Amino acid sequence: MTAPAKPVRVAIIGVGGIADAAHLPAIEAQMGAATTVAAVDLDLDRAQAFAARWNIPAAYDSVPRMLQETQPDLVVVCTPPAAHQEAITAALDAGASVWCEKPPALSLAEYDAISAHEKPQGPFVSYVFQHRFGSGAQALRAHVASGALGRPLVGICHTLWYRDAAYYEVPWRGRWATEGGGPTMGHGIHQMDLMLWLLGDWAEVRSVTGTLDREVETEDVSMAMVRFANGALVSVVNSVLSPREVSYLRFDFSDATVELSHLYGYGNANWTWTPAPHRADATPADLGAPAHDEASSHTVQLRELLRSMRAGERPRAGGSDGRRALELATAIYQSAATGRPVTPDMLSPDSPYYHAMSGPVHGTGTANEEPLHV
Repeated sequence: MTAPAKPVRVAIIGVGGIADAAHLPAIEAQMGAATTVAAVDLDLDRAQAFAARWNIPAAYDSVPRMLQETQPDLVVVCTPPAAHQEAITAALDAGASVWCEKPPALSLAEYDAISAHEKPQGPFVSYVFQHRFGSGAQALRAHVASGALGRPLVGICHTLWYRDAAYYEVPWRGRWATEGGGPTMGHGIHQMDLMLWLLGDWAEVRSVTGTLDREVETEDVSMAMVRFANGALVSVVNSVLSPREVSYLRFDFSDATVELSHLYGYGNANWTWTPAPHRADATPADLGAPAHDEASSHTVQLRELLRSMRAGERPRAGGSDGRRALELATAIYQSAATGRPVTPDMLSPDSPYYHAMSGPVHGTGTANEEPLHV
């Protein structure tokens, strides 16, 4: 009889709300396949309180010391965005795999610098894009790939959330240097990742951004028209000014419309499958709506990540796959600032927006264009 695999030993860096609300419950839901061995926070008292609450055996205020003494298999990074690079690279250099909260990095340059610390056979870093992993998205992805719903034509990808002034009293929020951007980076990136995972590569972005009501450096709303390589046109809106909050995606194919309306996570009940008139007799099941219902969650993505680790494979939502949402965010900021359409070839190290989402405003380079920012 084959001995059961040893649990993956997990360390948590950053013990704020997302670690409590999502990551520790996800680890505990893995049926013994993972166990948390250490918690790290700049505030040692907070790390110790977190460790006591979750029965974690060790707490630290030093990442290098934790890595040396604990030698985890997997490090989960839940820090504010500006601290992602240092934590990820330290863990990779110590031989640990990494799962990091969004946004992956503050810029494409930072993302690529992090990726340089991966080795061909691992360890790898992947990112929290949990909305890909629910049964509704999995089913739709298969139908897009097979062409079962016809050609993708029109789409909507709207993240309309509400964050009040008190939300931005946290010092790192709403600042280019510490958050990397506004709702395009910190909120809508989940829906944009799901859209890209479903529809594939984009070909052109035209966008505007605005700072309309919050006292922040970054935008508090962005709007973009995205043309995909397959010809589909999609409206992308990211807002923190919307009292009736919704995360809404709609995909109009030649044979059906598929919609997803939720807030922070979905099950099958959040999806609507509507046939085109020439398929009026088709039911949601005929269109491919799944019977098996698995909600999007950190739990299901972590399960997939652990499977990849056991197989020695690069997990999904890492490498070039994890970079795609950051590329789209970069294009949105660059198009809004320059007033010009952006194509993928323009996101090169020659562009100041490759180095900072704010471009030459707070980043590097020289701007010759008037920004289209209202």
